[in-house]
Amino acid sequence: MTNRRDGRLEGKSAVITGAADGIGRAAAVLFAREGAKLVLADIHEKGLAETIKLVQEETADVVGRRTDVSQESDVAELIRLVVATYGRIDILCNNAGITGQFLGLEQESGEDWQQVYAVNVLGAVYAIKHAAPHMRAQNAGAVVNTASVAGIRAGAGLNAYSASKAAVINFTKTAACDLGGYNIRVNAVCPGLIETGMTRPIFDLARDRGKVDKLGSRCELRRYGRPEEVARAICFLASDEASYITGQALPVDGGNTASLNLPGMKV
Repeated sequence: MTNRRDGRLEGKSAVITGAADGIGRAAAVLFAREGAKLVLADIHEKGLAETIKLVQEETADVVGRRTDVSQESDVAELIRLVVATYGRIDILCNNAGITGQFLGLEQESGEDWQQVYAVNVLGAVYAIKHAAPHMRAQNAGAVVNTASVAGIRAGAGLNAYSASKAAVINFTKTAACDLGGYNIRVNAVCPGLIETGMTRPIFDLARDRGKVDKLGSRCELRRYGRPEEVARAICFLASDEASYITGQALPVDGGNTASLNLPGMKV
């Protein structure tokens, strides 16, 4: 990521969940660089503090809060915090997510599914629910949800995770329909294989086996992606540059969803 600053988010207040690492951290730094005032949230306080330190190198306007997005009371307090701090909420990035346990369908318990849905789906539901009244009063707002290519096609994630991300995509569309009349845009990004804290076990295993160069080889760009590349897409959708875009799920996946992507197809 370059240090160029275009001021695309100048003066706007933004909430980013899942900001302790990966895509959330990259988005926080980019948002700050583009002039946004930030409230950052995560359940992992150490990582959150590290992100805040990086953001402070770009701007003084940043506040952090430990937040468990699966708990509505935590999310409601987070939204109250941004409004109390900056007087409004212009941008909401629902980025917090978990993969769930690496288990097969027959081994996954109801509790496993419920936890994944509580974080990945209800976390976004709660945040939009509590942010929407403020955005309606402003007659303006932008929401960007982090979904996944796993919500678009099979084979890109575990059962509960994939189903939850499909739910996020559908909720993005229904929320966009509900809120569009108030000039509130709701979109989603759908990352492909990106090295983050959540996907690190996959990358660590590949490195142990000497196969890290194979990761992402079946997408059209023949590589895995970086958090900064997803952050740029989030920033675009959050900015006024995307003023006529709502209800969309944008893959940021190196072309992974552009073809059938069957074994042996790539040369």
